[in-house]
Amino acid sequence: MQQNGSSGSIGSDGGRERQALSFSPLPAATTRVRRFIQERQRTLPLPKVMVVFSAAGDADKPSDAMSSSDPTEEGDGVRKPSVCDQFPEVISLNVGGTLFTTRLSTLRRYDDTMLAAMFSGRHYIPRDAEGRYFIDRDGAYFGDILNFLREGELPQRDRVRFVHREAQYYAIGPLLDRLEETQPLTGEKVRQAFLDLLPYYRDNLERIVEIAKLRAMQKKARFAKLKVCVYKEEMPITPYERPLFNSLRFERADGDAKLFEHHCDVDVSFGPWEAVADVYDLLHCIVSDLAQRGIAAEQQCIGVCDKHLINHYYCKRPIYEFKITWW
Repeated sequence: MQQNGSSGSIGSDGGRERQALSFSPLPAATTRVRRFIQERQRTLPLPKVMVVFSAAGDADKPSDAMSSSDPTEEGDGVRKPSVCDQFPEVISLNVGGTLFTTRLSTLRRYDDTMLAAMFSGRHYIPRDAEGRYFIDRDGAYFGDILNFLREGELPQRDRVRFVHREAQYYAIGPLLDRLEETQPLTGEKVRQAFLDLLPYYRDNLERIVEIAKLRAMQKKARFAKLKVCVYKEEMPITPYERPLFNSLRFERADGDAKLFEHHCDVDVSFGPWEAVADVYDLLHCIVSDLAQRGIAAEQQCIGVCDKHLINHYYCKRPIYEFKITWW
């Protein structure tokens, strides 16, 4: 700073000298010195001074004065892009051709979801021709997903199963928990607990479909019929004969066990099981599960199995005729 000051004094002296020169000539040496000083002032740059402002108490931390307070800046001073920079606050979506508009915060409401991961900035999301973010999924029930993310609203009962499937795809755990506590999913859990007593249930259901399809194709018929035995208890008696015995279980000697083991002359058999649910409950499960697959089924009881077992005991298991209509 003193150098600038001295240069300024010399310049002021030079101004006085210029005034003096207008009246009396100076020696040649004085003129060369003045010209040298003026050239130095033009060629030498003035020193630059950096002023750093720091908060009180940080004067003893010189390294902090040069560091950036912005967490999105890297060491070289280049600012990192944040999620807010990559996505606008209002998001336009194209879900399988159905258009939606929502806030970014709505899509990122729950961290451990597919939507939050998609709009976290870590993944590439394709766009349609209009610039909307595209999700290759049926958008029929995406509105129900957004309504839950916005304000916790649940779908109507007839849409619960379909929204539950979409919630599984988007991995929205809170929505799955809420839906599984409402009808009809709660009833489905109770029903499944009963069907778990019959581990062969799904296989027998497939067998009914295959037999009915094969018979309809062989006969070139619109429908097919088959016999199904559905019994709850192993006891080879009918209900009105049960009081003749002391217990619900039919007691038999080990040597006679094989005499009571037989297969009724039917296509498929269900039973036995231990539960409050009876034969009609299982019949309802069979018909409803076939209907879920788009197969129309009707059933009626056509009698019982009259196979003689031993002494005066007969099978007495009920036999049902199933009619499967294909078109």
